[in-house]
Amino acid sequence: MNWETMQLYLGLGDTKMHWVVRVFVVVLGTLLVNFVATRLLARIDRQLEKTKTPWDNVLIHAAQKPIGVFIWLTGLSVAAEISGTEIEPGFTSLIQSIRGIGVIVILTWFILRCISECEKTLTTSSKLATHVDYTTASAISKLLRASVVITAALVVLQTLGYSISGVLAFGGIGGIAVGFAAKDLLANFFGGLMVYLDRPFAIGDWVRSPDQDIEGTVEHIGWRQTRIRTFEKRPLYVPNSTFSLISVENPSRMTHRRINETLGVRYDDFNVLPTILADIKQMIATHEDLDTNETYMVNFNQFGPSSLDFFIYAYTKTVDWRTYHNVKQDVLFKAMQIIESHGAEVAFPTHTVHMADNSRMTALPETSLNQ
Repeated sequence: MNWETMQLYLGLGDTKMHWVVRVFVVVLGTLLVNFVATRLLARIDRQLEKTKTPWDNVLIHAAQKPIGVFIWLTGLSVAAEISGTEIEPGFTSLIQSIRGIGVIVILTWFILRCISECEKTLTTSSKLATHVDYTTASAISKLLRASVVITAALVVLQTLGYSISGVLAFGGIGGIAVGFAAKDLLANFFGGLMVYLDRPFAIGDWVRSPDQDIEGTVEHIGWRQTRIRTFEKRPLYVPNSTFSLISVENPSRMTHRRINETLGVRYDDFNVLPTILADIKQMIATHEDLDTNETYMVNFNQFGPSSLDFFIYAYTKTVDWRTYHNVKQDVLFKAMQIIESHGAEVAFPTHTVHMADNSRMTALPETSLNQ
């Protein structure tokens, strides 16, 4: 069998088969290139994991999937051009437009992945000595992503032949109308921006407002509203504009918790009261869970209706709610033990009734008894 016969037998001599074979070769080559590129990037990523800086891995992680899609876009567009030239010559311009838009989309995808990887690295990477606050990183990340998406949309419009200047002019005029129509939405947006910039609280903080019935743990800070999980485990959705009008207290950022309790002893124990106060103050000064660098006091306060009242004022080292109550309980128990050790007792409400004797009752005028 000669070469001409073999070509005819295999179909390569048929001009209609040539472009089909070329398309097949292009697709097969695309598959092989994608396979090699995937393996190569995975190996490079494993090697870069050994370095001290996390930023080289950021680029590799961000580029892995977009590179694979770019390889397939290039290969399939070449194959489509080959088949389109044979089937419909005018089909080539459409393929070129799709390819241009695809490149813009892939580049935008790569930049968005870079932003996400940078956000993750800045907040959680073990290779960094100090981490950026999650709320700040999230705010900057969202702003950058919005800017990239808007820019990509304008470039796509320009690629499709639309005038960007006209779109921008329409956006400026329409933005005024939209601003009036969606003023509440914009107020929430800028309120969220102020929360991100001022950072009065972050995700995971316990917040409460003395102005409104708002108290719980912050779960999510969005551009329109913030989700707070109340202590009844119910989600509370607060518009961000609210935070520019109310006072917000953030107990999660306290440095100490305060003990401020009033106790009282009987009036019969006034002789030992100075000694009791001195012993309790010494106990406060030597308590391992109390911070004596902060103000602490144990002083006689007032003459109560049925007790001599004194107060205990101190700060705990812990800010944990459960640990604080254990420390406070220990302080109060020790204070009662000191009171009892001096033969005194903790007072409780009592009333003393004085009864007049019979001689005085009989001496009273009759008119006064009738009143």
